[in-house]
Amino acid sequence: MPGRPEPTTAPPPRLVERRFRDRIELWTETVGSLPPVYGERWKERPDGAIRSFEPGRSKLAAAVVKGWRGPLPRPGERWLYLGAASGTTASHVADLVGRDGRVYAVERSLRPFARLLSVAHRWPNLFPILGDAREPTAYADLVRPCDGVYADVAQPDQVEIVLANAALLLRGPGAAVVVALKTASMGRDRTAAGHLAKAEDGLSETVDLAASVRLDPFHKGHYLVGGRQRGREGGRRSDDPLTPPRAPPRGRQRS
Repeated sequence: MPGRPEPTTAPPPRLVERRFRDRIELWTETVGSLPPVYGERWKERPDGAIRSFEPGRSKLAAAVVKGWRGPLPRPGERWLYLGAASGTTASHVADLVGRDGRVYAVERSLRPFARLLSVAHRWPNLFPILGDAREPTAYADLVRPCDGVYADVAQPDQVEIVLANAALLLRGPGAAVVVALKTASMGRDRTAAGHLAKAEDGLSETVDLAASVRLDPFHKGHYLVGGRQRGREGGRRSDDPLTPPRAPPRGRQRS
């Protein structure tokens, strides 16, 4: 397996960590507006509101609490979110990239997508796409080249799904690939550790991996896996970063 990159020690600027003797609290500087998305706490500050990023509700938050040192969304970046569901974690990713960033949130099921649309009305940088993550070419024209992909798709071939999206929609070398891996969805032919090793092997062909993090007790049988792409060009690139990204039609599914 390729050498692992140096760990990232500083949290993104829009992620607030509060450390106590018995716990770590995470908060994101929000670009959205009330009401809360999933019952999270909000606090007003002179420079804007922050909202609690709950590890019991978000696998990404759980990973940070458990010591994840791989890539995280940062201000001004564009991220592709696969399996956005009703927007719990997607709204926090939108907070992390800030008003100058974009989050393209792909969800295929109509019921959670309806809730995701409601969240997007209050987060101006969150763009829902009704689509199947297995078919990235169906929504590729709605997505500007991205700095990272975060996936929570819980499918047997979840790694292959992520890599197909990454090849088509990420900028290229240095782009982030982050997967909330659900080992129970990968079959019964291996243990959880065996499925993790298989996923790491698949990703390591194109990604320099950070140390994976087990998400128990917050999310049983889950790991956060990923790192940064290396030595290959993404499917599309943008040579004009000053041009604002085109907002995709909300709720539109392309055929």
